[in-house]
Amino acid sequence: MTTDDRGPVFDGVKIGRPATGALIDAGYRTLGDLPEQLEKLRPLHGIGPRAIDLLAQARRTRK
Repeated sequence: MTTDDRGPVFDGVKIGRPATGALIDAGYRTLGDLPEQLEKLRPLHGIGPRAIDLLAQARRTRK
């Protein structure tokens, strides 16, 4: 996957196309780029509670 892919998968996590696009538009490319407190992503259009939960779960499993 390229970093400009706007498919439903962000860094191996299936969060949906709108959420992936929102993260890419905000300059995030990997889970490691995301803020420590994922709730800070909530204002991004396309990022909802499900995306936050999936990203948090992926982050926990990769540590």
